[in-house]
Amino acid sequence: MIRASFAAAVLAAALAVPAFAQQAPIKVTDAWARATPPGAKAGAAYFTVTDGGSAPDRLVSASTPAAGKAQLHNTISDNGVMKMRPVDGIDVKPGAPLTLKPGGYHLMLMQLKQPLKEGDHFPLTLTFAKAGKVETEVKVEKAGAMGGGSMGDMPGMNMK
Repeated sequence: MIRASFAAAVLAAALAVPAFAQQAPIKVTDAWARATPPGAKAGAAYFTVTDGGSAPDRLVSASTPAAGKAQLHNTISDNGVMKMRPVDGIDVKPGAPLTLKPGGYHLMLMQLKQPLKEGDHFPLTLTFAKAGKVETEVKVEKAGAMGGGSMGDMPGMNMK
């Protein structure tokens, strides 16, 4: 009886491992932040989240040792004036990548421990309602960058 119960428990555990692995289909790519000037206490981070699973998830929080506080924000137009507002979370739908970028959803980094310097990297932990914690590395690009380079890097654009 004990052997049969033990065998059943081992079999259940073995079957649960692949099921658990399939419950975390969240992938975070292209994480970046803009360099900040000396003395700046705030910055922002941007990235793309892809849900490769079959059920939606929700990005609910973030943390990084680079800042005392990380907060999800959205940029909205209020009577023609652009404003940033904190949000409780951001929905992530399967097969529809969510890109946090300047002028839209983004991650505010407040109480920076030191300025973000071009070329540096820092760790970022994102927490999802279903997938849990997902770790990524953020690359610091130059001030004014728009992700993957800056507008000044585009042909015909001289932003310097």
